[in-house]
Amino acid sequence: MNDHSPADHGRRMDAIYAAQRHIYDLTRKYYLLGRDRMLDALRPPPGGTVLEVGCGTARNLILAARRYPDARCHGFDISAAMLETAQAKVARAGLSARIALAEGDATRFDPAALFALPGFDRIFMSYTLSMIPDWQGAIAEGARRLNPGGELHIVDFGQQERLPAPFRAALFAWLDKFHVTPRADMKAVVERIASEQGMTARFQPLFRGYAWSAVLTSP
Repeated sequence: MNDHSPADHGRRMDAIYAAQRHIYDLTRKYYLLGRDRMLDALRPPPGGTVLEVGCGTARNLILAARRYPDARCHGFDISAAMLETAQAKVARAGLSARIALAEGDATRFDPAALFALPGFDRIFMSYTLSMIPDWQGAIAEGARRLNPGGELHIVDFGQQERLPAPFRAALFAWLDKFHVTPRADMKAVVERIASEQGMTARFQPLFRGYAWSAVLTSP
């Protein structure tokens, strides 16, 4: 089995987050910038369906469900350990009836098999592409799973292009310890996939390039 297989990736994520999942939200809130901005921009249609790819602890899904009470929220993750924490957090939030969770692979997921749905009105990926080996495949798969008029929202680490070089070097070295790789060609990949699938794409650097955001819109 190669190092980039879904099963191997799932085991790696379980190993990383077996302990970290218990303090993940507390420690990440200071440097996973742009997540709440992305959630504000989702604006699903009334009664619409929302999916988070790589939902982790369900922090984002819980906020989305509260922000959009008419939406039906769903999430999946490749890490069984993270999903255990997510299920517990959703239950504590009293949102088990409104947030459905499943185990799945971002590069090949079936909405019908996971959630009995044909697709989604809004899909979002928050700081997950930098941890997925086939991140380009994940973007393409997410785009394919949109309903007509749907939107795929992305936020992840940028290239720190307007920040001091020592800061960039230190951040990238630290992220590498957690198997996190900011995707330098994200803009080009997003635009290529949008063109291939007949979509429009918007790309925006945030916080002087600390984070990058993108939106792909289905016709």
